[in-house]
Amino acid sequence: MEMDAASRTGVDDIRDLTEGMRYRPVSGRYKIYIIDEVHMLSKNAFNALLKTLEEPPPDVKFIFATTEIHKVPVTVLSRCQRFSLRRVPVELLIRHYRQIAEAEGVEIKPAALALIARAADGSVRDGLSLLDQAIALSAGQVEEAAVRDMLGVADRGLIFDLLESVVRGDAPAALAQMDGLYQGGADPLMILQDLLDLSHFVTRLKLAPEAGTGDPIAEGDRERARPLAEKLAMPVLARAWQMLLKGLEEVQVAPSPVQAAEMVLVRLAYVADLPGPAELVRAVVAPSAPGPALGNGATANLNPPASARAAAPPQAIETVSSAPSASNTLRVTVPLADSATEPERDPVPQSFADVVALFDRRREALIRSHLWSHFHLVSFEPGRIEFRPAEGAPRDLANRLGQLLSEWTGIRWLIAVSEAEGEPTLREQEQHRERELRNEVTSHPLVRAVLETFPGATIAAVRERFAASGPDTEGDEISLDNPGDEGNTGEEGS
Repeated sequence: MEMDAASRTGVDDIRDLTEGMRYRPVSGRYKIYIIDEVHMLSKNAFNALLKTLEEPPPDVKFIFATTEIHKVPVTVLSRCQRFSLRRVPVELLIRHYRQIAEAEGVEIKPAALALIARAADGSVRDGLSLLDQAIALSAGQVEEAAVRDMLGVADRGLIFDLLESVVRGDAPAALAQMDGLYQGGADPLMILQDLLDLSHFVTRLKLAPEAGTGDPIAEGDRERARPLAEKLAMPVLARAWQMLLKGLEEVQVAPSPVQAAEMVLVRLAYVADLPGPAELVRAVVAPSAPGPALGNGATANLNPPASARAAAPPQAIETVSSAPSASNTLRVTVPLADSATEPERDPVPQSFADVVALFDRRREALIRSHLWSHFHLVSFEPGRIEFRPAEGAPRDLANRLGQLLSEWTGIRWLIAVSEAEGEPTLREQEQHRERELRNEVTSHPLVRAVLETFPGATIAAVRERFAASGPDTEGDEISLDNPGDEGNTGEEGS
């Protein structure tokens, strides 16, 4: 018995279903209920079905079918066995659709079958719908061109021409080819999707020469794609993939998809002959080597303007006598750091308190907080610290501490993590000192006299006060709370 949950989503429908379960099967061992698109059931309907799923009758089986498993409640999923149906391979789909076409007496070209199988994306049912459309649109013979028009897919050869123009940096030719495809009925989104698929195939072919074996479309593209795979570098292919992937999102949300697609092609053509980051680094680090080669055979022009050349030190720039052009190279070298431009170093800390003060002065508040609260010092000497991290300390505290100290002081610091107990943290030491100070103040005769004179008074805080007038004024300031004094509610006396 089959139930379409897309049209029967309520509690009454589930109640009718469960009512029929009370009767035993007549012609078989089991009653099998198939609920299609089960994720469309309402929350109340799922709740009504839950009790039956927990204790099903012995002669009843349920089969739930859905394409959106995340919409099914967890309480239902936990009481079911889940089977994820895999995508059907393209080769098997082509074989299946060919048998159907032969049984229907329809002649269909292998390339058209391959297009339908790839558009099905692993779904037999979707491919059958496309095959039915293709047969209805053709007069007994299904051609590749008819299927491409039906799917809005451009000719594969034209996509290759477009990709070659883009990677060659020929933006006018790429725009003209894009306009021709668009006027011919191709969808701009599908054109970018085809370019994305083609760049992925060329990348796979560069890494694995046998990529795409068994796929009829890939087999036809292999000879055309092999020269591109040999010519294009891996950074160029990776950059093209990223820009096409980003452009695909822009085309989907743009008011004019064709304009967005053209702008993607312009960006791709513009960056086609730019060197990669690794080549630029090599050009700066190795000044004696020629400039990075571009895709069209030119070299990178790294010539700074005249004002920058005048301000730079003589050893920093090497020039050539010819005028700047796309075929000559001006190399920029990095001079050695002058002693006058070296950053000012901090004095080497002689104690752990100096380290904390240094981080306070450098405004590294986060690490300073960890040094205060989560740092059990085991041993200290200039250039070496051994400590035990407390619970809550970050894992990279030792690395960050050594890196910053080395950078600020100019000497190498070794920071070691130990299992020894070590000293209490600075926070614990401060708390211990506050407790001792409070106990000392509490035992003072004058304070005891005040507490006895004002029943209910408590010591709210003990603050050390160091006056500048002289040693006679040094001492502790004690704040007392007296909740029993109605006239001084909320005030403190010293």
